[in-house]
Amino acid sequence: MNNVRVLNRKEIEKILPHRDAMLLLDQVRLEEGYSIGSYKVRGDEFFLQGHFPDNPIVPGVILCEMMGQSACLLVEEEGDFTPYFTKLDKVRFKKPVVPGQELEFKCKISSVRKPFYFIEAKGYADGQLCVSGDLAFAIVKKI
Repeated sequence: MNNVRVLNRKEIEKILPHRDAMLLLDQVRLEEGYSIGSYKVRGDEFFLQGHFPDNPIVPGVILCEMMGQSACLLVEEEGDFTPYFTKLDKVRFKKPVVPGQELEFKCKISSVRKPFYFIEAKGYADGQLCVSGDLAFAIVKKI
């Protein structure tokens, strides 16, 4: 049986500590061991204002952050926690991402050594692969 859970921004905010302007997901689908985060690039985002004014392109570090936020929603920890990036590896950028494109990030956990989670992630812009990489983050409980 296919168990799918769809989270909107309000539901994402209950899990992730990120807020405007750093919450970079519109919604996330959790299904069969994957998180599939989505974001529509509007064109008015802070990261496009200077990158580049005459030819706006989503910075690679922002794409990595979007993948990371999507990946963190796979964690099923109890209580308040903060996810901290600990590693980005084998990151590849395949195509530039521009305003108007719909992004989708497909992430799955490859291994866990608590408090560390290791993730395989791919990002697609309008269905075409634009970024991929292996991510790691630590889950740190809030005091």
